[in-house]
Amino acid sequence: MEADGRPPGLDGDVIVHNTDEHPEKQGDHQHKLEKNRGNDNADVGVNKQRYYNVTVHYSVSFKKLCMVTVACPFFALVICFVTAYIFQYDDIHETHCRVYNIVPSISAITGVSPQRYLWRASVALHLGPRYIIAAVYRAYQQNLINQNADYSVKTKANFWLDLAFWLNVVEVTALGGVTYISNLENYPVHEKLFIVFMVTSLFHMVACIKAAQIVAISNDNVEAAQTELFYKKFLFYLSIACTIGMIVFFLKHRLLCHNMAFSWFAICEYVVATANMAFHLTLVYNFPNERVVVANGLHPCEERTPARHKRKPD
Repeated sequence: MEADGRPPGLDGDVIVHNTDEHPEKQGDHQHKLEKNRGNDNADVGVNKQRYYNVTVHYSVSFKKLCMVTVACPFFALVICFVTAYIFQYDDIHETHCRVYNIVPSISAITGVSPQRYLWRASVALHLGPRYIIAAVYRAYQQNLINQNADYSVKTKANFWLDLAFWLNVVEVTALGGVTYISNLENYPVHEKLFIVFMVTSLFHMVACIKAAQIVAISNDNVEAAQTELFYKKFLFYLSIACTIGMIVFFLKHRLLCHNMAFSWFAICEYVVATANMAFHLTLVYNFPNERVVVANGLHPCEERTPARHKRKPD
């Protein structure tokens, strides 16, 4: 929406109805707007104008949507960890090496029942909005690109934004696969989907950072983006460090069966998952006031010809 409340691209008068508002109040608003139109068209001549009748059925803060989307899997993960650790300790620590461990993996605590149902429900609520957020973020950054910047700069910015979008789509899809195909049901497929999720997640972070940098360069406003880039880079470096730790400790556990190796692997896994959620949460700072709207009438509904008005003789 533009600053005056008009949907972008609409150059006529806009009547906005809220379905939650009382019908009498809606009529008053429309009457006032019609009165204002009559004053504006008091000059001689015929001026064709387009009138838009927008009815808003539902509106929600995009920032709140992003926060709820991240909160669902986070709190579900905490609940799964606590309940599984208390009530199903032996089940979640069972590994092929049968060595001593104290920290279970995410796959372990979300693969037992009934925790798996809570985890799957939370991810189901998480996946849909993530696709929307990915599309909105790409469009938002593309609108920030300075059209007067060099062609090469604009091309690079669009390339990294498109790459970040598609990597995010693959990452979210792989997350759904990892969630609904557990390691107990089909370990080979679960393992491959987890690798796809990890790789696309890291490359998505790189693409987002590069895109944000180039968009800032196109506007000659790098300083203003430093805070956002700092948090994104910190979370990316943390994810890289913990991903390396996951690989090292997984090999120690799988090949050498060291005590506590799997626990250290699990700790790194929790840090990576939290960093991934935090990285996506940084997007909310780009959308402090935007809203997701379900509305009718965003296209021209009719075209009227105001009546002629004669000037009174002097």
